[in-house]
Amino acid sequence: MTDKDIPLPSARAWIGPLLLLAGGSLIGLAPIGMRFGLDALGPQAIAFWRFLFAIPFLFIILIGIERRMPARINRYCVLAGLFFALDIGLWHWALTVTTVANATFIVNLGNICVGFAAWLFFKEKPKPVWFAAVFVAFCGAAALSLGGEPGGKGDIRGDLMALGAAFLVAGYMLFSKLARNRMGAMDAIFWLTVVEACAAAVLVMISGESFLPATLAGFGAPLFLALAAQVGGQGLIIAGLGRTPAAVAGIVVLIQPVVAAAISWQLFDEPLSAIQGSGAALILFGIWLSQGGVRRNRRRSEAKRLQDAIRGAE
Repeated sequence: MTDKDIPLPSARAWIGPLLLLAGGSLIGLAPIGMRFGLDALGPQAIAFWRFLFAIPFLFIILIGIERRMPARINRYCVLAGLFFALDIGLWHWALTVTTVANATFIVNLGNICVGFAAWLFFKEKPKPVWFAAVFVAFCGAAALSLGGEPGGKGDIRGDLMALGAAFLVAGYMLFSKLARNRMGAMDAIFWLTVVEACAAAVLVMISGESFLPATLAGFGAPLFLALAAQVGGQGLIIAGLGRTPAAVAGIVVLIQPVVAAAISWQLFDEPLSAIQGSGAALILFGIWLSQGGVRRNRRRSEAKRLQDAIRGAE
């Protein structure tokens, strides 16, 4: 059998990145829902109800569809949940004092850092094309954030809060991958959400915000976030992390600021300039570029395994 006879991996190699792309797109709705909910609840209370409302939906999915109880929680779920809850807490505060594009871009810098951390801790050495993809995506994210018209609504205080959240999101991604490697996606997202709800409750008490809105209508935004961002977005990201190298995952989820900035353009009077539009396009190109490298690497790896098996049989 020659190299040409060796089959290439199926399209299933793209399942992980596609799950991450879909999850990142849904997470991009999070700042939109949060902004709408600020009339009734504080930013930390919105996060708390987002997590709490998601728990019964996730439990029903486990019981009704997979017909089992959640697997036992592990320490990686606890750490990932704490990192994510603190990340969301800082990010929500940031969204109250800076633009959606700024806050979402800065916090997603943590996703780029995931690749370097995975190289250090997981020995997932990136290929040269990954560095090119990081450079392209970073330039696009910077243009998306900093390329607005003069007199924008950004604020350095909110930007610094988002920077702190970026470090937290890197920890969340790494520990989530460790948790996902040891349990199913639904088990991981269920326990992550439970931990996040507990941590968010503490943040509400520390901030002094009210847990309850004045009317039942105030629960609308958190319920939307629970279904779209938590169950849908975070659930798909956790599922995708189990099928994708952490370095590549960090680039793919950069779709979030693109979605958030595009929607907030019309909803919150935060128009995108030509530079920001070009930045969004660069992010999308960086995402595509990172996948090309993974596909080629996986093909070589699969071919190597098949060749070794053939030699052993001979």
